[in-house]
Amino acid sequence: MFGFLKGLGVTLSQLPRKKVTLQYPDVRPEWPERFRGVHRFIPELCIVCHQCARICPTSCISLSGTRDENRKMRIDTFDINFDICILCDLCTEVCPTEAILMSDTFELADYTRDSMYLDMHWLYENQLRYERAHPDRVTRPAGGEQAGEA
Repeated sequence: MFGFLKGLGVTLSQLPRKKVTLQYPDVRPEWPERFRGVHRFIPELCIVCHQCARICPTSCISLSGTRDENRKMRIDTFDINFDICILCDLCTEVCPTEAILMSDTFELADYTRDSMYLDMHWLYENQLRYERAHPDRVTRPAGGEQAGEA
């Protein structure tokens, strides 16, 4: 009986307090800067070192590249299977050029698994959306030009 009264006391003490529930999707939460959502990708920075694919615990990353006329590696394909990705952030930690980063996008729910295979074009678009949403968080390259500008 004492446990019941103690629990009822906790419940009654919470009634006059301000509610913290957000009416999601109308009101979206403000995620912290280090929130790990879906990846964002900057193809110009990728040197096709395969470090991300090697360290991935679920082997959900596949990429390929070719050498250009200057003998530099250029990315051709970069795909992530978000059906099995655990958003562990290991691929972003090991990337030497910071071509792979995490964003605050997390809504990928769909009715088919085929839509969970995202390519580098979708991931680059996610990068551009992130830059528009958080201009204060985006680091600028040394040339003063923003990544993605021509």
